Amino acid sequence: MNKDFISIHDLKFAEIEEIMVLTTDLKQKQKNNEKHEYLWAKSMAMIFEKPSTRTRVSFEIGMWQLGGLAINLDQEAIGLGERESVADVARTLSRFADAILIRTFSHDKVIELAKYSDQPVINALSDRLHPCQAMADVFTIQEKKGSLKGLKLAYIGDGNNVCHSLMFAAAKLGINMVIACPKGYEPNEEIVKLAFADAKVTGVEIDILNDPVVAAKDADVIYTDVWASMGQEKQAKKRQKIFSKFQVNSKLMDLAKADCIFMHCLPAHRGDEVTADVIDGPQSVVFDQAENRLHVQKAILTLLLGGKNG
Repeated sequence: MNKDFISIHDLKFAEIEEIMVLTTDLKQKQKNNEKHEYLWAKSMAMIFEKPSTRTRVSFEIGMWQLGGLAINLDQEAIGLGERESVADVARTLSRFADAILIRTFSHDKVIELAKYSDQPVINALSDRLHPCQAMADVFTIQEKKGSLKGLKLAYIGDGNNVCHSLMFAAAKLGINMVIACPKGYEPNEEIVKLAFADAKVTGVEIDILNDPVVAAKDADVIYTDVWASMGQEKQAKKRQKIFSKFQVNSKLMDLAKADCIFMHCLPAHRGDEVTADVIDGPQSVVFDQAENRLHVQKAILTLLLGGKNG
């Protein structure tokens, strides 16, 4: 596996498969209360410039279950890129910790941190990508559907960081993906080019359009996310109007296959991007997704820090 975990695009199919297989094993061990302290006495420094519930809790508990220690850094004290340069923080933390995690706005900070760190850097979210979430998502789909190849994943909403990482994961793993966004809110062009290149290799179809009805038709999975991500709060009212026709509701779900599952990375705004009856209904797997963040991230940590045979 690469030194860092920054983008699913960087991974080979075999590396993704290795994460998935190890995730299954670690999840089973956790359910059976079997010790799996593969990272005994290992440590991770966590930098959170964006608020977090699932990411912080899942990584802290995951590292503890693996026998290691995760330390959350005081953001006002660290002042990444302001009080101290990103390069100096990377050099310093990599002398103390065995891994550095960052959840931030600027993807450039993730890249710079990895450049100057001697230890693995994990992208726990940037404005560009959310690879840990997408790995948990495809693991969840595999659990529910048995296999991934040839499935249709419909992503409805904003072409954001979650959408970007899902595109990379779908392209690598053989999932056909249809993305429906309002005009002007499609995925980043550079990400699209990279995902299309991956899809060409695997024979996957990725379509980007502006019609949620077409996207949802015969889908195996329907996925959505908030219309205004962190840092876009001032655009929330404007986006509500623009995205109103992209709400995932029972009418849209009825266009998909009968056994279609609904996914959302959370937190969710019931009544905006999804109705309560859908997210709280029988087709929803959102809390399975949330749980699988724990197991997938433990697998990523184990492989990055060389504890697989511990």
